[in-house]
This record gives sequence, structure tokens and C-alpha cells, in this order.
Amino acid sequence: MLLSISDEIATVKNLPPKLDSTTRRANGLKAVAARRERADIKRKLKGGELELRALLASESNAKDRMLVVELLESLPFIGEIRARELMERVGISPRRRIAGLGIRQRERLLELIEKNPSRKLLSTLGGVSGSIYGRLFVISGPGGVGKSTITQELNRFDDFFVSISVTTRAPRHGEIDGVSYHFVSREDFESRIANNEFMEWAEFAGNLYGTLEREVHEMRLRGKHVVLEIEIQGARQVRKRHPEATLVFISPPSWEELEARIRGRGSDDDSRIAQRLALAQEELAASDEFDLVLINTEVAEVVKRLVALATS
Repeated sequence: MLLSISDEIATVKNLPPKLDSTTRRANGLKAVAARRERADIKRKLKGGELELRALLASESNAKDRMLVVELLESLPFIGEIRARELMERVGISPRRRIAGLGIRQRERLLELIEKNPSRKLLSTLGGVSGSIYGRLFVISGPGGVGKSTITQELNRFDDFFVSISVTTRAPRHGEIDGVSYHFVSREDFESRIANNEFMEWAEFAGNLYGTLEREVHEMRLRGKHVVLEIEIQGARQVRKRHPEATLVFISPPSWEELEARIRGRGSDDDSRIAQRLALAQEELAASDEFDLVLINTEVAEVVKRLVALATS
């Protein structure tokens, strides 16, 4: 079939331009140089030689063409799982490139990432150069959601240590000092507050509860990932004192299921149940303050996610 002149022109326009050998070679060298520059960027990020904030502010075509997930995975303490969780939290699509990030997305991403200091920085804490400093996790959520069951399962892993809280309340039947809690007098607790010994502390139902900074620090120096099962008030204190901590909120599959769990305990009267439900609503409203929200549909799956997060 014969083509009209206009058809021939349209066909020619859809064809790729013909390049001479010199141009093809020059383009090939540019592509190789760009790949090397991207590899160098990732190497420097992983080794702590380059700060992400400085990189994002720089003018670099190689950096701009990198996928966001590719860049995040190059950072210390951030693997594939953590990278994708950060992107989901900020609202960044999996195929987004650095050049496509908005100003607000960049700032929010930096804000979250800078809570996770580099391995090089953490290894120097406490004056122990070269050691692998364990991560710090805060597990929180409404009462009855299954936090204790989750932390008990995590405690079965050699790399994890569930922090033992200090309390002024009296031991209950079967509780062991130094295992269930560190039981102390109110005078002793208040003295520790004055000496700034607590990472976080709070008063609940007339009793004081707190987490000892020194104990957590020593376990992290041994390479243990320390888990704190604490209330939201304590989680907020940890965030201010330890911005590198990962705050995880455990959420119920539904409000109806949480209410059924609270009512099913059988140890509270109607007035106490109403108080617990009101508190649970306040706690659920605070979930946006956390780095990660996990729905406790199945304990084993939640534990699997947390273990993967610690080792990524």
C-alpha cells in the first residue's frame, strides 16, 4: 500500500533518531559514569560518609534518577522492609524517583529517618568502639490488644530482651522480683527520679512505673534489641530522650473485638470496664504518633514483622 506524504512524515517522526558511532559511544560512557556515581552514593551512605539531608539538597542528576527505595535501602539500619514502611508512611509510591519527591515529602522522610542514627554513631555510644549496638523498640497500644503476649514471644529470641520495669506496687501472686518487675519502695523510686535514672516513668492507679536507662543501655551494648512494653505517655518520653527508638503501636482488628476482650477479662465491674474502654479510645487516637502500626490479627505474624524489622 502506498503512503501519502503526510503518512510518510508521521511514520518518520515515530522512528528513533539514527545516531552515529561517536554519539552512541559518548552516550554509553555517560550511562556508565551515572551508574558508577549512583553506586558511589550508595556506598558512602552505607558507610556513613555522606548524610542523606546533604545529598538531597545537592544538585546531582545521578541522585535524582535513583528510586527512593533504592536510596533508603543504602542507609544504615534501614533494609527493604523498613524502607517500604517509611515510604508508605509518607505516601511515596514504590516506583517514585528522588526527582519526583515533593518538598513536604522530603522533609517528612528526613524527619523519620533521622530518628535512626547510623551504625557508626551507635557503635561509639558508651565508649565501646566497633560493637554492634542493639536497637530499641517501644511496644504500646490499648489494654487488651495483646501486647504482653507479643513481647513474651519476642523474649524467646536470643537477640531480643524485654525490659523489666521498676514499680512501687506490691508483688502479685506468682510474681518474682527481678523477673516480673523490679519491686521498690516509693522513696527509692522517687530517689531514682531525682538522679535521672529513668528513661521514662509514669504513675498509674496510685503506683509508679519506670524503665531504667542503664539497664537498657547495657543490654543494647551486648547487641540485644531491647523491647519496652509501656503506655503511650512513656512512649512519648522515650521519643524525646531516644529519637532513634522505633515506636510500634499494636492495634486490634476491630473496636468490637477489643471491647469483647476487655469485657471478657471478668475481673472488672461495669464502671471499670467503661473507664478501660474510654482510655482505649484515647490510646487508639494516638496511633499516628508511632512509626509503625501493626494490627494484631495473629500474634505470630506480628512477631514475624518485628523480628524482620530488627534484622533489616
